[in-house]
Amino acid sequence: MNNFSKNIIKNNFSIRQALVALNELGKKANLTLFVLNSDEQLIATLTDGDIRRALLAGKTLDDSIDDIMHKGFRSLKENGFELGTLRNFREAELELIPLLDDENRIIRIIDLNETQSLLPIDAVIMAGGEGKRLLPLTEKKPKPLLKIGEKPILDYAVNRLRRFGISNIHISVNYLKEKIIGHFGNGKGNFVNIQYVEETEPLGTMGAVSLINNFRNDYVLVMNSDLLTNIDFEDLFLTFIEKKADMAVASIPYKIRVPYATLEVNDNIVNSFKEKPTFTYYSNAGIYLMKKELVDFIPKNTRFDATDLMEKVIAEKLKLISYPILGYWLDIGRPEDYEKAQEDIKHLKL
Repeated sequence: MNNFSKNIIKNNFSIRQALVALNELGKKANLTLFVLNSDEQLIATLTDGDIRRALLAGKTLDDSIDDIMHKGFRSLKENGFELGTLRNFREAELELIPLLDDENRIIRIIDLNETQSLLPIDAVIMAGGEGKRLLPLTEKKPKPLLKIGEKPILDYAVNRLRRFGISNIHISVNYLKEKIIGHFGNGKGNFVNIQYVEETEPLGTMGAVSLINNFRNDYVLVMNSDLLTNIDFEDLFLTFIEKKADMAVASIPYKIRVPYATLEVNDNIVNSFKEKPTFTYYSNAGIYLMKKELVDFIPKNTRFDATDLMEKVIAEKLKLISYPILGYWLDIGRPEDYEKAQEDIKHLKL
């Protein structure tokens, strides 16, 4: 992900100064400058095309950019846009979109080549396990930091969350926690905000969530740290909203093919039969999306698994849905899974 600080200039720049700023951007495909006033508010954009047209119209390099900059720019307001707006911008072949606060100050500049969505979700990644099944690999390194290809497993999860605009991330740590904290720090280098939940003892797949009291959004995504997946988080969220769900569990279709004809029998009487049928079941994929208020269902400092929360949701007659992952998914729990991931990553874009 890029740092776009060089794309920002002031409105008192001359055309010459703007050209220097554009030149410093190097060979970026999108040479766009964002123009701020003295109050740091975004008031216009400027491109190399704007400057070329101005020079052809008789402007000089010492003239101000005030008359040539584009004041009808497109932007997003924090907490004030629909997810479809990003799609519209992408279809219009725009690449850089400023995200503004209520005072029109830039919060961040979104590169639509790298950001697929901006979901109103906080994420919790469970990374406290010992990874005993992967010993001796996990003897001195926590499983989430084992490399798949060129990057640790956990990097793929953080990068995928960031791609969908999920930047507030909590990581639950315990075993060799100092290595995970040292690897990511506060997340600034990855353009996300990472905070850590330190378990003094294992609290299950949901217990650590109860220790977090500063969620910024109304929806919370919880996922295991040892997953390699290209799940579409935006589609998960939109399905969650469409179904008016309280909680969603991502699932993996698991097919069982029976090599023989099966009979439907009642009192030894055959009512029907199916020739070599296939039955599809759905397995828990270790990814959960829920409304923030469900965090109150999780007891503090007590081992509590995702299955416990799902049972609670059902008992309270709330809506729990399954979201099938139709793309790639792999739980890296065993040595053979780790070896498979090393081969698969050569052919995946995650």
